[in-house]
Amino acid sequence: MQTRDIFANISPLDHRYSRDEDDYAEISKYLSEKATIALQAEVELALIKVLAARGLAPQTAPAEVEKAIAELTTAEVYAEEAKTKHNIRALVNCLQKKVSKKCRPFLHFTATSYDIVDTANSLRYQKTARELILPRLKKLHKSWAEIAFREKDRVQIGRTHGQHAVPITFGFTIAEYVARLGERIEEIEAKTDKLVGKFAGAVGAYNASSIFFDDPEAFEKEVLAELGLKAGEHSTQIVQAEPMTDFVHTLVSTFSVLAAFADDMRQLQRSEIAEIGEFFAKDQVGSSTMPHKRNPINYENVKSLWKAFMPQMTTVYLDQLSEHQRDLTNSASSRFIPELITALLSAVSRLTRVSSKMVVDQKNMQKNFEQNKKMIVAEPLYILLAAAGHPDAHEAVRKLTLEAQKTDLSLKELVAQSKELKGYWENFRDLQKEIILKPEKYTGIAAQKTEKIVKNWQKKFAYELQLEV
Repeated sequence: MQTRDIFANISPLDHRYSRDEDDYAEISKYLSEKATIALQAEVELALIKVLAARGLAPQTAPAEVEKAIAELTTAEVYAEEAKTKHNIRALVNCLQKKVSKKCRPFLHFTATSYDIVDTANSLRYQKTARELILPRLKKLHKSWAEIAFREKDRVQIGRTHGQHAVPITFGFTIAEYVARLGERIEEIEAKTDKLVGKFAGAVGAYNASSIFFDDPEAFEKEVLAELGLKAGEHSTQIVQAEPMTDFVHTLVSTFSVLAAFADDMRQLQRSEIAEIGEFFAKDQVGSSTMPHKRNPINYENVKSLWKAFMPQMTTVYLDQLSEHQRDLTNSASSRFIPELITALLSAVSRLTRVSSKMVVDQKNMQKNFEQNKKMIVAEPLYILLAAAGHPDAHEAVRKLTLEAQKTDLSLKELVAQSKELKGYWENFRDLQKEIILKPEKYTGIAAQKTEKIVKNWQKKFAYELQLEV
């Protein structure tokens, strides 16, 4: 049942790419403004807990603040901000109104606003990565691994520069993305763990906390430990920028892997290639005017989302710069990181859905391979001739390929007719001859490599695959 008017929103992430209510609610739990304020309040609670444990705040203060947070609404914080013109002061004022006079002085005690903001951001992006991004990426990864293993022996023509190259297998094509996405997932995990918080005060020198504590760094450590975070080695008024920059970079580079996969699969759906297809629903329409069309809309959508959000990485790099101990030039721009994450999650969901229903056209894959079957053995032929002692094997085979293009003869037949190459064929071993006679055998270790990659990541991510082909 629809509980929000998605069409009253401005961002297409709301009204077009998050129409699933359950999915929207799950993402909103981490990335909405409501979630932002809730996590900022959680940082204030962590401070109160440590102050109480150290004997400064009343022992009842943590329970009071916890109750106040439960009653807090985003709307009242925004109403207060309309008066204060300061978001964190508004949050503190709202919480202070809900607790006793004895507790009030210790809300935000020794803190600066970005002790709260930056720490809350690191906390929410850690939660988002661990509870949303990584599980969904691993689900997509599993889907690709299953396709790769299933198709590990299916011969496909390799393509470089848009031209037919030497044979591979379709499983090997997909295994590229199994490996690339697997490595990106590991990078996200690593950079998520490195997100840090701070509780070092207005310029990061612990000026306020050092008045009360002989060990202000230990105090900071205790506050952040309540949230499962660590402190950066050095902060100013803000957390050092690099951990967040590195984290977002891993998300953008992961998005790029998804876009590359989508583009490859989109190209394989071209009419003149048609080696795979997207599942097409019974009532789905491909074109407003051409009823026969079945456009690769899902893959195109993923590439289009990537085009919209990949450039945001430039803004994140720009946000590494802050004058002296702090300026406000990242205060607006950093608020758009949740949109990037939401777009990434949309792309992941779309690719997971379409990958699970990928249709492989075996006949077209074979037909495309057959197109240049007589030519694709040029590489092994030239290498075998060179190994047999021919002084200019590459040039000899190049001339044969030109001749083959003019005739219906295969390279093998032209070798047999060539006076220059007479005698070389007999020097080839039976297995080497078979590769020239049966180009479909010339796939190197594509199948074995695919299986190795799939099983490597299956072990790392500890998921079960249906490994029967």
